[in-house]
Amino acid sequence: MTTAIRDSIDLYWLPLGAGGHSVRMNGRVFEAVQAWRTNRPRAALYHAALEVESDGTRLVIEFAPVPRHGVDRGVTVTGAVGSRLLRGFRLFTYELRCWRDGVIPDVNEAVASPLRVSDDPAVVQRLLALVPSVPPHVWGRDELATGEMWTSNSAISWLLACSGVAVDAVSLPPGGRAPGWDAGVIAARREQRRSQLRLARALTSKCAAGAAADAVQAVAPTTEAAHE
Repeated sequence: MTTAIRDSIDLYWLPLGAGGHSVRMNGRVFEAVQAWRTNRPRAALYHAALEVESDGTRLVIEFAPVPRHGVDRGVTVTGAVGSRLLRGFRLFTYELRCWRDGVIPDVNEAVASPLRVSDDPAVVQRLLALVPSVPPHVWGRDELATGEMWTSNSAISWLLACSGVAVDAVSLPPGGRAPGWDAGVIAARREQRRSQLRLARALTSKCAAGAAADAVQAVAPTTEAAHE
């Protein structure tokens, strides 16, 4: 008896800066300032990563800084941190990994994880096909005017939303926040609306062309009869 291969997408919530004192401290300072500016309590910050199973293959999808050395991590997209002018410097460059049999650093510190967000093979295939198309916006800037800066969480939420995952139903750990998550969702929905408009225009043009052709065919017999 053969066991059916199950395709799936699991989301992991990693505490920001897990395993790194500097990043964690900077995150706490950032959150303290944001909480003060918006007059709300401080929240624990999280970074999202995905683990995907497809046709018996396991892949890790994550945005992260470019390391100094390392094995092939299945990098599909790179982008700048802070400013496009800094992209040539490794410390100011991030990468999107779609890493076969890869690892999520500090996965043992993940909270309320893994969270199964889909086990639909069609959704899994759409997500994997979209990985190279994730927009490489500047990390830490709000270039899209969404009201929130673009981060690693933006890329993950963009992928999920464009793949058809119900991102509104994705829950964070209690008292947690994922900076940039909403920016990715907003960008994905804008892209979907643009795609729908392009499709509607194409269909309208096709219908108009068909109607014109029908009109010509209808007039042709009349013209021929007049000549007779």
